[in-house]
Amino acid sequence: MIDLDDTDFALLRLLSEDATWSAGALGREVGLSQPATWRRIKRLTDQGVIVGRRLDLDREALGFGVTVFLGVKLATKGRVSLDDFERAVSAIPEVQTVEHVLGLYDYRLRVVARDIADFERVLRRRIMTMPGVGDVEANVLLSEERRPGPI
Repeated sequence: MIDLDDTDFALLRLLSEDATWSAGALGREVGLSQPATWRRIKRLTDQGVIVGRRLDLDREALGFGVTVFLGVKLATKGRVSLDDFERAVSAIPEVQTVEHVLGLYDYRLRVVARDIADFERVLRRRIMTMPGVGDVEANVLLSEERRPGPI
């Protein structure tokens, strides 16, 4: 457990909403100088609290209007089948996230497609033909509200 104070949490909250803040702007917001803010961000990064910064793209503006969450249950279990599945699914560009989960399914995938027909093509030709795939359940995303994390 890493010892964080209120200022650290304030910086993390601001950065989780918009990772493009400069150290100077962040410092003004939380009452620190730019160098002190930069040192805190570096410490949080070095300690593994901040593990990266990412860019959110508007998938719909890029022509990907459908998002589907797939629950995938493997037909066979074991380390080899998990590795084979993960390697194969990671090669599919429409698969945005791969989560190994505990529950009814072994994996949860976030898949983007241009439309339902495009998703069906990806499902039939790419996902259902992968090694070890058994049952698959699809849930189409209707709307999404992103919220900041618990900090």
